[in-house]
Amino acid sequence: MNTELYTYYKNRIAEVNNIMIHLKGKNTYFVLGEVITFAGIIGFMVFYVMNQSSFWVLLSSLLSLILYMLIRNFDAKNTKQIEALTALLNVYKREVRYHEGYFDQFAAGEQFVDARHSFTFDLDIFGQLSLYQRINRCVTTGGADYLALCLSEENLEHSQKAKLAQIGRRSESIRTLAQDRKLVTQFKALGVEKIIDTVAIQQALAKVETIRVPHFFGTQWFKILLNTSLVGFYVSLVLAVLGYCDYSIPSIWAAANFNISFFASYRYLKKITVAFDRVRHQVQNYVRVMQLIETINAGSSEELQQIKRRLANALAAFEHLERISQKIDGRSNEFGVILFNVLRLIDLSIISSFVSLQNHFKASTRQWLDAVSKFDALVSMANFRLNEDKATEARVVESNEVVFEAEGLYHPFLGDKAVTNNFSVENLHYYIITGANMAGKSTFLRTLGINYVLAMNGLPVFATRFTISIFHLFTSMRTTDDLANGISYFNAELLRLKRLIGSLQPTMPNLIILDEILKGTNSLDKLNGSRLFLEYVSERNVTGVIATHDLELSKMDANSRFHNFCFEIELGSNIGYSYKLGVGVARNQNATYLLKDILAD
Repeated sequence: MNTELYTYYKNRIAEVNNIMIHLKGKNTYFVLGEVITFAGIIGFMVFYVMNQSSFWVLLSSLLSLILYMLIRNFDAKNTKQIEALTALLNVYKREVRYHEGYFDQFAAGEQFVDARHSFTFDLDIFGQLSLYQRINRCVTTGGADYLALCLSEENLEHSQKAKLAQIGRRSESIRTLAQDRKLVTQFKALGVEKIIDTVAIQQALAKVETIRVPHFFGTQWFKILLNTSLVGFYVSLVLAVLGYCDYSIPSIWAAANFNISFFASYRYLKKITVAFDRVRHQVQNYVRVMQLIETINAGSSEELQQIKRRLANALAAFEHLERISQKIDGRSNEFGVILFNVLRLIDLSIISSFVSLQNHFKASTRQWLDAVSKFDALVSMANFRLNEDKATEARVVESNEVVFEAEGLYHPFLGDKAVTNNFSVENLHYYIITGANMAGKSTFLRTLGINYVLAMNGLPVFATRFTISIFHLFTSMRTTDDLANGISYFNAELLRLKRLIGSLQPTMPNLIILDEILKGTNSLDKLNGSRLFLEYVSERNVTGVIATHDLELSKMDANSRFHNFCFEIELGSNIGYSYKLGVGVARNQNATYLLKDILAD
């Protein structure tokens, strides 16, 4: 964990709290000012009507109205500032909890848990306390999905060169974004209260393209007619107030404005409102997301430059979308419908803006949404790099063989208490790891796999030195039965091994990581079956790391390609666990020892 960043977050919490106390105090004065000026508007108007007072009384009412609008504007800005600071405060608090070892405030990606996947289920990539939960800070559902796709990618559809290039681009993007801590924090704040539903926005945009509105509403002539009608109404109102014409003229004009605006647009506005209904409260944050992306310094990052290029015309279109959403919100009740149609011809204005919006949203909308989703996931990865400052960059090499060389390797979930190990894998060789229960075998296997996943995504790895090639990874560590479908534990193990064999890639290297082959059967059958399986895969383009309690399996010998490693324990008055990987076969076991201890109680 990054201790400097932890201190920074805690200090920012104190600073933001102090600023918010000041801003909330200002709110009280704004409310008081609004009450006083509103009372002045009504009071001067009543006094003018009842006493036929001078023009100055009417002017005082107008000045009170102007002052009221100014105070409301200041109040709205102050409220927005408080909301923005509240979001930042929540970001800081969540990151403090992360550094203290609590992750429940972040989405765990449980919808992505798949027991059939080649490695994600065994390596705790998704679910509670998973790698995904530690990385994920996505503010859009599209970003969350893209992050999950990155962490579960199986390297089957890329050439070595293409995958290496992808890793290099992603690593550069993550480094570039991690250098701008302010941007990363501001970005996270946009979705801290509620994540933006990318699918809902996509569906609304698709609906926008299908709604048919007469083209006339979007022409320049129509906009001139709208503005002419509004100017005429306000001129007649001023003339009536000054006594140059009867009040019936602006009254008739106001009624005409309302009826024409409301009834001429009703059938179209109903469809537009339905299309915007699900997303209009999310559009504002989506626009903020795009505005923030526009401000980034992409530096030498090819991927970030490409994202900015893809979004070149998107911001104007989405800002247009936001303005329409705000107009729809403004007429969301009966009073708003009447008032804004009289004063602004709001319904016709929405229709006119909508026709212009349709001209912006063409086939590029899918491209825009994908670009935002990718950037969203990259920010989460950059945040992980910021938080985990003790992790290092992996060296990913091009090779037609399995390359796995690590020094000071440890599991990212263990933090400062982790015991590091050195481990190297030679292509087409097999490593049998023995040891007592709780000695560290399973954790070590997951350490190998999870650091590989990090490296394949350009993320920092948890080792002092880590060199890796691109290969197909398949694990089998957490097989479970399925009684509902009549699948026993042993049958589930066989199905997993069958899936493993079926997944092997003949044109690329394969690494398999197995924890206790065939543990669902008796000892002799397990030993014979394990040997048979290892003999089978050893004749193929497969490298393997296998943990087992079966010491007899350590006697495998196929042209010296099988190697024995162990996690040894020390038995005495207490059991000593070193969690250090050593060469050879484990001598001590602890099941009987621990059981005797329990029975003695």
